[in-house]
Amino acid sequence: MIKKIFLFFLFFLGFLTRLYKINSPLADWHSWRQADTAAVARNFVKNGYDLLHPRFDDLSNVASGKDNPLGYRFVEFPVYNVAHALFFQATERLVSFEVAGRLVTIFSSLISAFFLYLIVKNLLSEWLGILAAGFYLFLPFSIFYSRVILPDQTMLMFTLGSVWFLYFWRRQKEGGKNNQIIFAISLLMSALAILTKPYALFLLFPSWLVIFKPKDFVWASFYIFFSFLPFVLWRIWMRQFPEGIPANQWLFNLEGIRFRPAWWRWLFAERLGKLILGYWGVIFLGLGIIFRISGFLKESLFYAWLVGIFAYFSVFARGNVQHDYYQIIILPVLAVFLAKGVWFLVGFSSKNIYRIFAFGLAVICLIFSLGFSWYEVRGYYQINHPEIVEAGKIADKILPKEAKVIAPYNGDTAFLYQTNRQGWPVVGEPIENIIKKGATHYVSVNFDELTLKLIKNCDVLVKSERWVIIDLKTCQNLK
Repeated sequence: MIKKIFLFFLFFLGFLTRLYKINSPLADWHSWRQADTAAVARNFVKNGYDLLHPRFDDLSNVASGKDNPLGYRFVEFPVYNVAHALFFQATERLVSFEVAGRLVTIFSSLISAFFLYLIVKNLLSEWLGILAAGFYLFLPFSIFYSRVILPDQTMLMFTLGSVWFLYFWRRQKEGGKNNQIIFAISLLMSALAILTKPYALFLLFPSWLVIFKPKDFVWASFYIFFSFLPFVLWRIWMRQFPEGIPANQWLFNLEGIRFRPAWWRWLFAERLGKLILGYWGVIFLGLGIIFRISGFLKESLFYAWLVGIFAYFSVFARGNVQHDYYQIIILPVLAVFLAKGVWFLVGFSSKNIYRIFAFGLAVICLIFSLGFSWYEVRGYYQINHPEIVEAGKIADKILPKEAKVIAPYNGDTAFLYQTNRQGWPVVGEPIENIIKKGATHYVSVNFDELTLKLIKNCDVLVKSERWVIIDLKTCQNLK
């Protein structure tokens, strides 16, 4: 009973920590990627749920290298975006659109932590399951990325759920009961995980290798085929819309960074050691990897995950170095080995005096780890450019709903998102050309040469010391 109460307390506290600055504008860390994700959901709310033609706000050629006049956004299948839009429509009198998206991510992360608890509990022990869930819930990096508008936590929810139900099916099958409903649930969650973000394969594939046995060849073939089928069909479909597919070749090995010293430093020192584990957590991770708590067969799933994560780092070498949110997928793997490391350290000696010392050392390492990691992560919540939020709110208030806006922000769509209009996040060609493509208004927070020229030759709708909104339909003599 104590374990259940402690587990409930962990999840309740985990939920509360994720409410930190939940009402902040969508202008915090990686707001450009969040804005693109949120815009797809917002356009579902505005225009209806056309899942085969997801659209965001950017009409420029920045993402794909091709003009995108309809604003197509073909990346992952919009599972998360639909959940965001539906949740907002169900709660719009209670929460804002951005808060609705963050709550979807929060609930996804809590469910992920619960599936992780179930997996570790059944393979190792209940206390280790609680410890693993605790690390997943309270690593500062995990807290921040469990309340952003990104699909990664939803992908992990489906991934861990799929692994748990597949393991449960395997265990029942060995007991003489072939529960096909459990098998079907696992298969559905596997397919949804890959659709949500195909990176899920780096956890799913190692899990399949461990859980399926040679005698399960038919079941495994059926499972893997239908896990991939929706994703393959989606990829075939989206090839019809190249203007909506962002450039992605750079993710693999741009500038040959894979396995170079910079790759090792950024991923294993800066991100893993410093940002996520706050230096001191490396002690727990190292102990968890080196020492086994149970038999190898029971722990083989977690070591398979570890290999999968290294493969993920290697395949998407540049993506992982470029953006820290690519490391969200490693959180459940880290949580398991951190839990093992703490458990081994505390239970290393049977002598009480040494156990007390080990417990004290574990507490100190844990406090330092979380403290130093929080020192790195705390800046992620900051709004460094509140002027884009202020200007965007005014633009949304005064501009026609059908307006097409130029909101130059070096190609970053976070500013354009604030205007609640489609348009262009950069002036990458003569502005007369963009006007011919349909641009009706110009919103700027930078009084550069172009903005001053437009102020002189066009009607200014609203102007402050930090931003200006200009009617491009009234411009004269721009050449």
